[in-house]
Amino acid sequence: MNNKIRNYEDLLEEQKRLMNILKGHEELLKTDVAGVREGLKPMGNALNFVNKMATRDHTGPMMNFGLEFGLDLLLRRFLLARAGWFTKIAIPYVVKNYASHLITEEKREVLIQKINAFMQKLRPKPAPTAYSPEEAAQDPRKYYPGGAPPPNAATTDPLGPESAL
Repeated sequence: MNNKIRNYEDLLEEQKRLMNILKGHEELLKTDVAGVREGLKPMGNALNFVNKMATRDHTGPMMNFGLEFGLDLLLRRFLLARAGWFTKIAIPYVVKNYASHLITEEKREVLIQKINAFMQKLRPKPAPTAYSPEEAAQDPRKYYPGGAPPPNAATTDPLGPESAL
């Protein structure tokens, strides 16, 4: 500020000038923060990787059990068969922890759907049970062969004979 404020118009001009300077500094600060975040991303990725190796994901216990069992069998029995005792303990621990994080919730749901579809192909489908017309008339949830309604369905009121009164 080089000039003294002598009247109200000078005050408003000075306020506009200072607001423009403030907005410029805010933009500069935002770009600086964005640059720092971009610069720290590799370190965050490395810490995330180390965290995945050190902890186990507990969201799908059955899926994790199968994954751990398979990895344990593969690593300890085949790949690390001639390794020392410490290697047989440490390597499977780290690999199991990291592998438990690889299967996310979306992948778990897709995998479960695929397993269910495969199991539906293996399971025999039950044959439809044919009920007599009397049984179908007593319980409308029962299957009636041919899809035809029971013979007295039009005269039967679902609420019973008292509702007609």
